Amino acid sequence: MMRLMTAAWAVVYKDLKTESRTRELVGVMLLFALLSVMIFSFALELDRLARREAVSGVLWVTVVYASVLGLNRSMAQERENGSIDALLIAPVPRVAVFWGKFISSFLFTAAIGLLLLPLITILYNLTVLNPLVIVLLLVGTWGICVTGTVLSAMTVQARGGEALLPVALLPIVLPIVIGMVRATTGVLNDAPAEEWVGWIPIVVLIDAVYTVISAVVFGYIVEE
Repeated sequence: MMRLMTAAWAVVYKDLKTESRTRELVGVMLLFALLSVMIFSFALELDRLARREAVSGVLWVTVVYASVLGLNRSMAQERENGSIDALLIAPVPRVAVFWGKFISSFLFTAAIGLLLLPLITILYNLTVLNPLVIVLLLVGTWGICVTGTVLSAMTVQARGGEALLPVALLPIVLPIVIGMVRATTGVLNDAPAEEWVGWIPIVVLIDAVYTVISAVVFGYIVEE
């Protein structure tokens, strides 16, 4: 277990160090996220009720597509630099590589989501910077990134893989997005807890199932 954790954190450290030098991954994700939120804000500017109802959907759609951009670019960098081959021949369990790539993806995507909260609060004139929303953001981001890590490792090896990832990922993470949009909307509209809190354990269960499956199949996928 200690060997697995050490190897996983080594992968995370490599990704963080690479990003600190290039600032390519987070820069692209952040630019996309900012543009998306601003475009939706201008589109809904004349209808205050629609803006209030749509804000949770805007947040989650932006987070999902920002994560797709990040996952695509991260795996493409690994392939271009030959890093993925080095990781695979290293004397570490394949599952350690999975956890390392997943954790770094989760950190990047969660950071983008957290940065969006104050921006949405300003643009939509609605307090989104809420502790419960932050918890929901982390829970939903976990499921999106854990699934995306496996699928990006699969699609990066195919021709046109960058276009295949969203096609493969979105149907799988749809239950997570639906649950998180419903829960986030309930929190932001001060709805009674019984109307939205039930979505949280459902999404947590989906996250757990996706995590186990992803950890098991990752080794087989990267060997192909």
